[in-house]
Amino acid sequence: MNEQVYTNYRLQLPEQEITGTLVVREGKIADIQPGIVNIGHNGQGDYLMPGLIELHTDNLEKCMSPRPSVKWPLEAAASYHDRDLISAGITTVCDAIGVGDIKPGSKRMSHFRPMIEIILEGQNAGRFTADHRLHLRCELSYEQVCDVASEYSEHPLLSLISVMDHTPGQRQFVDIKRYTEYYMGKYGFSAQEMQNFVTMRQDLQQKYAEKNRQSIVKLTQEKNISLATHDDATIEHVQEAVENGATIAEFPTTLDAAKTAHKSGLKVLMGSPNLVLGGSHSGNVSAIELIKNDLVDLLSSDYVPHSLLQSIFVIANQLGKPIYQAMRLVTSNPAKAINVFEDRGSLEVGKQADLITVHNDGIVPRITSVIRQGKRVA
Repeated sequence: MNEQVYTNYRLQLPEQEITGTLVVREGKIADIQPGIVNIGHNGQGDYLMPGLIELHTDNLEKCMSPRPSVKWPLEAAASYHDRDLISAGITTVCDAIGVGDIKPGSKRMSHFRPMIEIILEGQNAGRFTADHRLHLRCELSYEQVCDVASEYSEHPLLSLISVMDHTPGQRQFVDIKRYTEYYMGKYGFSAQEMQNFVTMRQDLQQKYAEKNRQSIVKLTQEKNISLATHDDATIEHVQEAVENGATIAEFPTTLDAAKTAHKSGLKVLMGSPNLVLGGSHSGNVSAIELIKNDLVDLLSSDYVPHSLLQSIFVIANQLGKPIYQAMRLVTSNPAKAINVFEDRGSLEVGKQADLITVHNDGIVPRITSVIRQGKRVA
């Protein structure tokens, strides 16, 4: 019988921590008991918790283009991306693929199809270590976004669609000055080029955004696809999200928006980089402030995979929460959000043995092993 025993670990169970022993058989958790035995992997008091679940990462794009002028071979980039995630303890991931962009002619406008294809190919071929799903990030001012969303609406890996509107002067960039600073730095625009860019973005929003929003909302309702909104800044934004049937509010930018989303039953998702750094790089609401007010349900590593694990310990250290409570934001809650909690997201007998072991020296928590379906993979 294929059996592994993990003993003398601080097991992070759904409602408590125990020092004990966990047994894996045939890729599933077969037994959990308090106490230490004389066989198996001795954890020396390290943490053992469920594999992390990521709902929104664009790390694949970073692997494809490690520098602005570099285009890395797609197959290799996808493999690097997978290893980045698994080494960060992420065993289930929704790869966030941008459909449309804020800058005409950008790589994102042409790369989404091969990115989606390589994810499906790698998943089907068993090339990946993590379990990869698909998250379509739909930029509402992109003219063809509805056609693309419809094309992929029955994709076998599709778990989530989010609607985004990065028009200057609202949501993530209410402050036009911050928007100008950010994108002049990113694209090297002159002052006049930047002004033209802002005007173009606002014109495209007026022309396409509302029509596209309505079409995508209708599509998600017809196909029963989970819908997320992005960068809600006002009570009105959240009310619109509720009316549209959204279930997740990604990265609300203000305290009012987060409070309204939480009160309305939306799952509030914040970025773990925001949490680790102590604030938003865009000047928006702090994730730790929202967590202090019990307004956050989910965390996403966004652009730094290893920040997901670190965020658990930041919460525990700053707010005095036990690890088994803090980790729900990156384990059981996201599992429930994409309807996979039945077989992962918590240490319970019968569930898939997606596990991580962690040593914490009080500075930065360090993953010592990653187990996926009972097999050690990192």
